[in-house]
Amino acid sequence: MALNFLDTHTLLIAVEGLDKPASFLRDRYFPTNAATDIFATTDVLVEYRDGTKRLAPFVAPRKGGVTILRNGYTMERYEPPFIAPRRMLTYDDLRQRGFGEALMTNLTPAQRQNMMLLSDAEQLSNMIARREEAMAAEVMQTNGCVMKHIADDKDVSDDKEIRFYTGDTNPAVYTPSGNWDAAYTGIIADLTAMARLLTSRGLPATELVVAPDVADAIIGNTAIQKLLDIGNYSLGRVEPEALPAGATRVARLNANGRMIDIISYDETYTDDEGNVKQYITAGTAILTAPAAGRTAYGAVTQVEQSDGNFHTYAGMRVPKYLSSAEGNTRTLTLSSRPLLMPNNKNPFIVAKVL
Repeated sequence: MALNFLDTHTLLIAVEGLDKPASFLRDRYFPTNAATDIFATTDVLVEYRDGTKRLAPFVAPRKGGVTILRNGYTMERYEPPFIAPRRMLTYDDLRQRGFGEALMTNLTPAQRQNMMLLSDAEQLSNMIARREEAMAAEVMQTNGCVMKHIADDKDVSDDKEIRFYTGDTNPAVYTPSGNWDAAYTGIIADLTAMARLLTSRGLPATELVVAPDVADAIIGNTAIQKLLDIGNYSLGRVEPEALPAGATRVARLNANGRMIDIISYDETYTDDEGNVKQYITAGTAILTAPAAGRTAYGAVTQVEQSDGNFHTYAGMRVPKYLSSAEGNTRTLTLSSRPLLMPNNKNPFIVAKVL
């Protein structure tokens, strides 16, 4: 039986085989466990727990043991946002030389179609990855996420918000005693205070993710430079190291015994209004640790053109192929239902330092 390249199951295999674009914030702080984070339902379980540092109790020998209750956690069912970029393929596209294709080529329109479908799938997947990266940055900076759902009118959106805290204000915000400019002497004290907000609850504090202007301010801070000159005391070191996708480890500082890596992240994206923005807002610093959160994916349900019935697929990216004999067009849609969430309450301590 001949392989139908345009069948959804075949396209699923092809999409899964594409190189995954690197997304630093999503990959480092919100990794996905394929066994537990990809759901077969359109909604997912949102659950996160309180950090704890409880001691094991002393027990008299005759007692035998003391029952310790499991820590409580927050669990809700939530339907992730539906992301579905689409690209149309026309006969005019098939007649033209594709990007990167040889000037004189022997490709037939049918062969070019398959090549262009894979290229479109890769570009659409990259667009979804950038949206996931923006969601990761928003969760880290606001402890929540606002998702704008677009229907028929592209200029009108239905905003849906999810918060990972109760109350009116984000409890994971730290306010420094001053701006981290060149003359400020309290950077180490601020780092220590921010770290204690995590370590006091049993959560790790190992990395400070900052906007590029904050990284420059730390390196140019007079107090930090003087402390780094002390030969017999290891306050830290300035040792630039490139990380994936626009991230650079610019220094490692000792905050009262806690070694904290300073990571500058300068990647940008183009928002829905066409404005170029940084993922990490200027003047912002976020203290956390790798794998502080996770990315879950809800299932995608769609009507297949092959039989006209609804089909549900569990996956990070779900392709859908449609053809119009009347319009002589073919359309590829790549759908995803990601939701980024923390593993514990308030694992991202954010501060406006400039």
